Amino acid sequence: MTSVRTGEAKVPGGKFVRVTLTDRARIDGDFFLEDASVLDAAARVLDAMPPLEGEPDGWYDEAASRLRPVLGRALAGVDAEAVALAAVRALGATDGFERRRRARVGRLRAAAGNADGADALPDAEVARRWRALRPRVVRDVPRGPDEQMAVDDRWAAEVADGRRPSTLRFWQWAAPAVVVGRYQSIPDEVDVEAAQQLGFQVVRRSTGGGAMLVVPELTITYSLYAPAGFTQGLGTAAAFRLCDAWLVAALRDCGIDARFSGLNDIASPRGKIGGAAARRLPGGLLHHVTLAYGFDATLGGRLLRTSAEKLSDKAVKSATRRVDPLDAQVALTRTQVLDVLERTAASFPDSPPDTMEYRI
Repeated sequence: MTSVRTGEAKVPGGKFVRVTLTDRARIDGDFFLEDASVLDAAARVLDAMPPLEGEPDGWYDEAASRLRPVLGRALAGVDAEAVALAAVRALGATDGFERRRRARVGRLRAAAGNADGADALPDAEVARRWRALRPRVVRDVPRGPDEQMAVDDRWAAEVADGRRPSTLRFWQWAAPAVVVGRYQSIPDEVDVEAAQQLGFQVVRRSTGGGAMLVVPELTITYSLYAPAGFTQGLGTAAAFRLCDAWLVAALRDCGIDARFSGLNDIASPRGKIGGAAARRLPGGLLHHVTLAYGFDATLGGRLLRTSAEKLSDKAVKSATRRVDPLDAQVALTRTQVLDVLERTAASFPDSPPDTMEYRI
């Protein structure tokens, strides 16, 4: 019987990667990637590595060196070092190796300094791009999970082809779901049996990122379908922040201290409010966000599987405890929140609505 060995790594402020070694290597995670063939090429690099003997430092350095030209800048949120680290941990990293690696990472970070804000666009450029885009805002009809995924891809392709104008769609969920990122391993992220028992459909979206729990009355989701020129010249982090600039403004108008966090999250000082995911198409962009209007921590704990490594760069060591839903922050119903978001999206960056009366 073939043995199964698994290792994980989380990039601080970035994303998570898992390497599973059987007769062949497999790589999964909540990173972002446009060309899935890159993962196959990276797995072949790991398959071709010699056996690990003794301390793993040399093996790790060699694996990272071989992976760098294969991965290049294709993965967002994860790099060659993280993939190599996950592979070493699958093979059996020693305590000494982990100590030496942490010390080296600390030195590199100190030398690099604080890069916060490096991906921020000037406000004037954000405003210019949004005024040029002026998307059509749609509050869609209720749709089931499978149909939501299909509509997302179809509308994105239609905008990319010029058959549909730029559009910002607010979803209405007709049924509960667990939505898994394109490159995640479903059995490792979701308790599928529990999901079936509780009536949650497990679906996979076409973008990267992590798993999202959808309870229709507790969830707000939107998609932005835009021509490729909207994010032209921007890296992944800057593109996320451009696409969600209107959302942060709307939440702040509601009295929520919203800000960008990490690569793709929207958060308050107390925790995560929502997460974004995106992919670029020839000629277009699909970007979507799921927000927690409310959150059932017990339900999340039953359905979602979150490893300790994924939370290794968080102050709170529980995925459910680090969520800060909107209903804990404002005296707005879900419909009222949608109304504010819709008005802001339609006017951004101009004339934000005055919602001061809703603040608590």
